[in-house]
Amino acid sequence: MPSSFSPEPFADTSLDPPVRGFIHRPVTPSGDGVVLTHGAGSNSRAPLLVALAEAFSAAGFAVLRCDLPYRQSKSFGPPRPGDAARDREGLKNAVAALRSLAPGRLFLGGHSYGGRQSTMLCADEPGLVDGLLLLSYPLHPPRKPEQLRVQHLPKLKTSALFVHGTRDPFGSPEELESALSLIPANTRLLKIESAGHDLGFKETAQQKELPLAVLAEFRRFFVDS
Repeated sequence: MPSSFSPEPFADTSLDPPVRGFIHRPVTPSGDGVVLTHGAGSNSRAPLLVALAEAFSAAGFAVLRCDLPYRQSKSFGPPRPGDAARDREGLKNAVAALRSLAPGRLFLGGHSYGGRQSTMLCADEPGLVDGLLLLSYPLHPPRKPEQLRVQHLPKLKTSALFVHGTRDPFGSPEELESALSLIPANTRLLKIESAGHDLGFKETAQQKELPLAVLAEFRRFFVDS
């Protein structure tokens, strides 16, 4: 018997910005849900997000993979600086849309830009979700360690699990650990050895192992601790 159904296209155009993406419904739901979103050059169909959604859905989570508003407006290219506030509103709406399907605890996160916007949203709205899952947080632009993106972190009161490659040019594990010390909420860092910003997911072995490792650490942090 399958542990989750095939993902379904999802759209809620009653909200502004609208929510669009894919919903993974578990066969045996726990009542909890996860919203996942993508990085600056990607979309909700990113293989990493799909694999994570399948792993979490098999564990009983309802998972919504959503396209940020800037991606709904254009099919390729990075967001513009002026897109960020609307992208955060889109994430807030995605949480609201998933709440109707998952009455238990809700978690929010994503890869790179999507994860950063999630932290900024939760810094302003600390009660929005029960926790954050942050994949390859873009601490600074590559080769520009002086341009840290940490200004909002002292306001972040939502527990957060960070998943980070040890060779990520957007921030070393040591730099990230220093940034995490600014966060008043509980945090945990899962290091992915020898992985870059893509968490090594292009490698065949990681496509199977990484989602399960993230899920296991997520459960230890948010469920067992």
